[in-house]
Amino acid sequence: MTTARAPRLEKITPANLEAALALRVRPEQEYAVDPVAHSLAEAYVRPGKAWPRVIVDDGRVVGFVMAFLDIDWRDDGTDVRSGLWRLNIAADEQGKGYGRFAVNAVAEELRRRGTKTLHVTWHPGEHGPEDFYLTLGFEKTDERVNDEHVGALRL
Repeated sequence: MTTARAPRLEKITPANLEAALALRVRPEQEYAVDPVAHSLAEAYVRPGKAWPRVIVDDGRVVGFVMAFLDIDWRDDGTDVRSGLWRLNIAADEQGKGYGRFAVNAVAEELRRRGTKTLHVTWHPGEHGPEDFYLTLGFEKTDERVNDEHVGALRL
């Protein structure tokens, strides 16, 4: 009898870097999320503020997720937040629950760190992730960051 393995998050390593960099979302979604290479560059220049991970299932890299940790939201020290910074699920792996798994894993990590609210931003649009986030329980706030909506999930 074969036991199904659950997806898991792994740190970015030399062994999985190329697979992470090769991840591509659907073409109509590219406007809504930066490529993994951009995310890893941001993580590199913001040590301690970015928490990048690959989503692995049955030995395959199927996605990428990156949380932000204790970011000074208004650049004045009055509003420090943590949340979901990036979520890239490979085009041919979408609809299999990996996005939900990744958001739940980030929520669990933030809970472990004492965070009370998980924040996320998203680009509006026909192929954007708004419905996905609202289905997971995020509440759309009245805030906007640049042209992105802000959502909050109480942990």
